[in-house]
Amino acid sequence: MRLKVFHSAAAVYHAPSDLSGIGGMHREYIRATQAWHGGPARYDCIFVEREPEEEGFHALGVAQVRVFFSFEHNNVAYACAFVKWFETHGDSPCPDTGLWRVKPDFTARGRRMCSVIHIDSILRAAHLIGVYGDKFIPSHLRYHHSLDAFKLFYVNKFADHHAREIAY
Repeated sequence: MRLKVFHSAAAVYHAPSDLSGIGGMHREYIRATQAWHGGPARYDCIFVEREPEEEGFHALGVAQVRVFFSFEHNNVAYACAFVKWFETHGDSPCPDTGLWRVKPDFTARGRRMCSVIHIDSILRAAHLIGVYGDKFIPSHLRYHHSLDAFKLFYVNKFADHHAREIAY
């Protein structure tokens, strides 16, 4: 069996509230690469459809893509992503910000919860903001370390109007 690895995937979705573009269609690239333009690695976060019978954020999961890959089995091609999961913190958004919060999901043995998902379950990119509390962020902290440096994150529904529509 051959395994093909990809460093990005395009999420194409319909956003009816977007008046620009052709009929509300929108495309964005989600990246999972060890070196982004000769610099540090880039592993984007995503919204994953998990509970289709629910609405809003309750229907979604949040994960970080570590690698996109595909393989063929019995003449059927499967496009997948290996992801690290975040779990929802609390049953409702933060009362101060109105943003949902997530934290890294761990197994009983203390390892990050990971899985392989079909790329058709990826809705779009997600933007996470570290919850840093009342302390200063160290000056040596770089953006590419932020998903490892914080224990809790806000799910930024204000990144764009598409995120606001789905992460309520």
